[in-house]
Amino acid sequence: MPDLMIFLSQSLLSWLIIQACLTLVFLWYLHSHKPKLLPDEQLPKTAVILCLRGADPFLPNCVRSLLKQNYPQYDLKLIIDSKEDPAFKIVTETINELGATNVQISTLRAVRHNCSLKCSALLQAVSDLDNAYQVIAFIDADTIVHPHWLRELVTPLMDAKVGLTTGNRWYLPTGNYWGSLVRYSGNVSTVVQMFLFQIPWGGTLAIKTEVLNRIELLDKWGEVLTDDMLLHKLLKQHKLQIKFVPSLLMLNREESNLQNLLESLKRLILGSRLYHPQWLAIVSEAFSSILIPNVVIIVIFQLLFQAQWYAAALLLASYVSYTMGLLLLMLLMELGVHKVLSHQGEQLPKLSPFTIIKMLIAIPLTQWVYGLVMLSSLWTSTITWRGLTYRVQGRENIRLVEYRPYQWLDQPIDPKASL
Repeated sequence: MPDLMIFLSQSLLSWLIIQACLTLVFLWYLHSHKPKLLPDEQLPKTAVILCLRGADPFLPNCVRSLLKQNYPQYDLKLIIDSKEDPAFKIVTETINELGATNVQISTLRAVRHNCSLKCSALLQAVSDLDNAYQVIAFIDADTIVHPHWLRELVTPLMDAKVGLTTGNRWYLPTGNYWGSLVRYSGNVSTVVQMFLFQIPWGGTLAIKTEVLNRIELLDKWGEVLTDDMLLHKLLKQHKLQIKFVPSLLMLNREESNLQNLLESLKRLILGSRLYHPQWLAIVSEAFSSILIPNVVIIVIFQLLFQAQWYAAALLLASYVSYTMGLLLLMLLMELGVHKVLSHQGEQLPKLSPFTIIKMLIAIPLTQWVYGLVMLSSLWTSTITWRGLTYRVQGRENIRLVEYRPYQWLDQPIDPKASL
């Protein structure tokens, strides 16, 4: 038992030091980045594609922000599931309200059953574009962008070595549900991980049209579940860089209860297992950040049951120190990201002592939730995504079980809840 205690304590300390170093590298990059934006005459004509199924809580804000970009030549292309979809009415009213002319709405013409519905929509949207668009940008409906979003996203692409640019999402830790807080806690480390592994995020992404054709992306989209994670491998095969743009960390204010979070996490982890270029590294990270802390808790209870109070207290001190260290890293990340979001004009709530206590509780809760979802992903063969069920047998063996249009009755009761 003493040897096991020493191993567990050293493992916790070592992993905390590694996480601290990676966090500091990310924050250094975040604040050393000095964006150099191109003037209007050097910016290429760009298409912005938004695929919709269901009305996301802040969809009108998303569309408004996209139609108010400080960018000379761009068009917004909307692909909506069907005319009966709640998003259709909301988007139409928003466009009419602004009197925008650089926007086109289309409904999904063909539902493919060997890829996700989003990939079907993306295939249609890109295939309908004419040759005038040199860059294609993609965005999700839960993203509300600032006026320079598209300019900041496209500018790095003018470097011949850069094939793709991307940002990432950032959640608020002040949600009303524990699911929101667990999602926030998990996303803090995910943002750093995606930066280190150069994993694109489909919610804010731009790619040169020439590169999209060169890597034969449309063919790949026709047979996969996720649209963004496989891009890393395709770009690296052609020796092209993936550029993370720090100023494009986008704030997400949506809420999520634990039940909805579990379904989205199952889809995320399954997608990672299928398409993540460093899946073994993800498994190793899970071993260090999920398995070891939970083994420590089990050993503490075992020591208490055996009345080994001193040994239990020492191991408990190691666990508490580790958890407090993670909390400090979260607060450090929050402080660093706040500066970026404030520069975008976002009004952010201050962290109260009560919120910080909830963040502390969320750390072990996040470890348990992610651990259970990772275990279940080993035998998961079906997932549910926006009311549709997919059977997943492999990377390129996806089957949409049955399609049905999205209806108003499918909308969450909570107007801020994510779909």
